[in-house]
Amino acid sequence: MTSPALRYCPDLYNYQRRETRPVMVGKVQIGGGAPVVVQSMLTSDTRDAEACVKEALGLAEAGCQIVRVTAQTRIIAENLQHIRDGIRAAGCDVPLVADIHFKPDAAMEAVNWVEKVRVNPGNYADKKKFAVKEYTDEEYAAEVAYMEEQFVPLVKECIRLNRAMRIGTNHGSLSDRIMNRWGDTPLGMVESALEFARIARAQGFHNFLFSMKASNPKVMIEAYRLLVAKLEEQGADWNYPLHLGVTEAGDGEDGRIKSAIGIGSLLADGIGDTVRVSLTEDAIFEIPVAQQLVKPYNEGLPAKLERIENAPPVSYDPFDYVRRDSQVITVGGVKLGGHETVPVFTTRAKWDAVAHKMDKLGDYKPEVVIEDSGVTEVDPRDEAAIAALNTSAEPKLVSVQDGLNIGVIAAFRLLAAKLDKKHPILLKDTLQASSGDDFTENLLTAATHIGSLLCDGIGDAVIVNGEAAPGQSLRISYNILQAAGVRIFKTDYVACPSCGRTLFNLQTTTQKIRAATGHLKGVRIAVMGCIVNGPGEMADADFGYVGGAPGKINLYVGKTAVKFNIPEEEAVERLIDLIKEHDRWFDAPAPAA
Repeated sequence: MTSPALRYCPDLYNYQRRETRPVMVGKVQIGGGAPVVVQSMLTSDTRDAEACVKEALGLAEAGCQIVRVTAQTRIIAENLQHIRDGIRAAGCDVPLVADIHFKPDAAMEAVNWVEKVRVNPGNYADKKKFAVKEYTDEEYAAEVAYMEEQFVPLVKECIRLNRAMRIGTNHGSLSDRIMNRWGDTPLGMVESALEFARIARAQGFHNFLFSMKASNPKVMIEAYRLLVAKLEEQGADWNYPLHLGVTEAGDGEDGRIKSAIGIGSLLADGIGDTVRVSLTEDAIFEIPVAQQLVKPYNEGLPAKLERIENAPPVSYDPFDYVRRDSQVITVGGVKLGGHETVPVFTTRAKWDAVAHKMDKLGDYKPEVVIEDSGVTEVDPRDEAAIAALNTSAEPKLVSVQDGLNIGVIAAFRLLAAKLDKKHPILLKDTLQASSGDDFTENLLTAATHIGSLLCDGIGDAVIVNGEAAPGQSLRISYNILQAAGVRIFKTDYVACPSCGRTLFNLQTTTQKIRAATGHLKGVRIAVMGCIVNGPGEMADADFGYVGGAPGKINLYVGKTAVKFNIPEEEAVERLIDLIKEHDRWFDAPAPAA
């Protein structure tokens, strides 16, 4: 267990927005009590000012409040002036952010033309070679000193020009120095960011915020929680705002679900001041997803929920995932609890609606009918009901009863805290009647509520009630289990969003790879447009497809590049050959008649 002194949230049962200092990005305020800000990133080539201006204006019209654009080199960064001037000439004052990796001189040029600069502590001045090396204190200090020498000029320019900064750590691009002292861990991510923050503060610069992005929602959630806890330890004036995002979330429902698990669970705990949903789609499609995620908090909906009083400490360590240790029981012929697979429940009505095509549902079949499950549903605030369960000799499946006006996440946290560990828990996405016909809203709500709890180790079975359509509710259920990493039933893809660094068409390529490999259950494939986060974010992936140069692809096994400069038109077939070489390939089953 992590030290009990660590705390990231004052009350894990009742919503309270984390208080931060304000950071100004142009005319947009982040933190300091301002509504959560929505942002996105251009996919157009930064060298094409006309395309960038057009895309930025479209994003702003759709509700994007801050626009980020990559600046790979100093020469490319010079074109930010023309992009800015074109946007302003159109009467749009949306702030611009320059995204910097590897090149301090690009940052020094970009800061002249944008309202904010994003730097990645893992590669701004540090080298990333995946080197295995034991650093002495002197060697470590020498690298920090070099990094400070490179970083201070940018800090001074931000002060002079009244710019903002994001110190944006990525799980996939921690420096060798950080990796070898702290490991590829949430703590390593936090320490990497704090090094840069200390340098900024020493120069009297405070107009900055942090991010802790990862492609694995569990890692991302733990990193942000740990960052907040560490900032609290540093002192009250370390109250900097946070930018939330799950990097390389992917596309379609998978990308939306993975983003909702990571971003939504943190927002539900009052953490986060600006968000970007990273989808492998045109950037315009990120905006409504982000807006939906922040809407409940910007509209003050948590204040309408009943408070939970006199609650015990939560039953789990927020900084270290361990699945809740319940006993195994059999429900409807399906084992659940303990370390058994988390099954998907549905209602009798939905089961009957799909019964005639059960053989065509593939991996999305319902497994248990809730009305036949014998589940005991309780108000977790009802001490008598909890006591009766806890004195029961036999383990029982337990859930929260419908109709309660308390937060879903808080309700199940309270149930897990009070309920004897022997009893397995059935998670629900909502405690109210079907929430409406908006499929995306239902999907995001379910992913936020169920996904957050699963990432904290709570939950032995799931049911999605908020989505009325039977097939869609089942698909949401399974995809949440996959995205939370608790049940891998299909190929898992880590796919970054397009940006100006991308060396091939990510959307069409990802779909082509899906079509060829989508039957490889349990295999994790990363599709990366460039090397910025590629090898590191692929640490959990089995195989990687990464843009190495225009028209050329590098293939990876884990985070090791094994095939180089493959012509793009051959690369998918060569990826299949690589998977076969490692005995992970099997032919797709014949389609059902």
